[in-house]
Amino acid sequence: MKKNYALAVIAFVSIIFLIFACSDSEDETTYIPVEPVSPVTVDLTQVPYPKLSDYKFFEGDMKDQVPALDVLPYEPSSALFTDYAHKKRFIWMPKNTKATYNGDEKALELPVGAALIKTFYYDNVQNIPVPGQTRIIETRIIIRKAEGYIFADYVWNEDQTEAYYDMAGSGTTVTWLDDDNVSQTAQYRIPNESQCIVCHKIWTPGESGEITTNIPIGIKPQNLNFNYNYGSEVKNQLTKWIEYGYLEDNFSLPSAENTVVNYNDTSQPIALRARAYFDSNCSHCHEANRHCDYRPMRFAYGSTAGNGGEANMGVCVNTQDMQGFPPELGTIVTPRHIEESMLYFRLNTTDETYRMPLHGRTMIHQEGIALVEEWINSLEHCD
Repeated sequence: MKKNYALAVIAFVSIIFLIFACSDSEDETTYIPVEPVSPVTVDLTQVPYPKLSDYKFFEGDMKDQVPALDVLPYEPSSALFTDYAHKKRFIWMPKNTKATYNGDEKALELPVGAALIKTFYYDNVQNIPVPGQTRIIETRIIIRKAEGYIFADYVWNEDQTEAYYDMAGSGTTVTWLDDDNVSQTAQYRIPNESQCIVCHKIWTPGESGEITTNIPIGIKPQNLNFNYNYGSEVKNQLTKWIEYGYLEDNFSLPSAENTVVNYNDTSQPIALRARAYFDSNCSHCHEANRHCDYRPMRFAYGSTAGNGGEANMGVCVNTQDMQGFPPELGTIVTPRHIEESMLYFRLNTTDETYRMPLHGRTMIHQEGIALVEEWINSLEHCD
């Protein structure tokens, strides 16, 4: 018994010896995982770059809009109407930086060096060399520098291989087939820098006058608080940003009551859909310290809730100093009378003298105007 045990021990020691003897430490290769590095470059001393490709936001053919590493797609629950253009949105931040939460209704404060990217395009375009394909019109970028946000717009070439920096503004005709196979045409307008500022500016009083700064307008937590399909997973966007390291984790997600609905969702009450529509299409100008501050309307989602919410949307509020308009438009919104409602009139025209919003559309948003009509007809009469 003792002999067998001794032989077993000798055998075990021999095996261990052979294992180590056959391993030459000088020839061994140690593999250390290498963390992939994003190709994106946003040099704040050089931006805006002359070409969109200089940023390296996208992999492969740039027209495919495949985001590079650390370029995260996102989408708001309700979108600004821009002549039926589709939009793809992305965000990129430098390593070890995060956005700051300032409240459910305020745009997230981005860190220095961060960039918001938004591409405008049409599908099934007819007036291009190969009809039926996608045409990208422009890619707009907002970059956070130490002194504030700057704008950079890039206009795509006909070959869809590159986009070039251009803040002068221009126009282009786009003809496409919509989802019902009906031909539509837009005289699409690419904004100039002054038009960008109109929608994105906010001012504060100063000792020597107003101090104007630019801000993003689409990345409010209450407008990102829903699930998004990232391809590999479906997840709440705010949760994704936190997990990705793009957003500080020191706040609670907006409540259901304070989350903007999708105005295209017909299962939602018409009042919520109307509030969402005005929030995305009107609130960036019709708020305190914004371009249309002097008007009585306040269209942000939180401003249109509860007592006083309808008045902030102009319900039963008299128009002021509106010379040149039809005389029957004495009220901003007249319940159950679209023909007497200034708001409806201005949304339902393409005349630049009257139309609202001021910029961003040359066509009437038919689905939007139908929504507004339904909402007006749902209201009670003024006292």
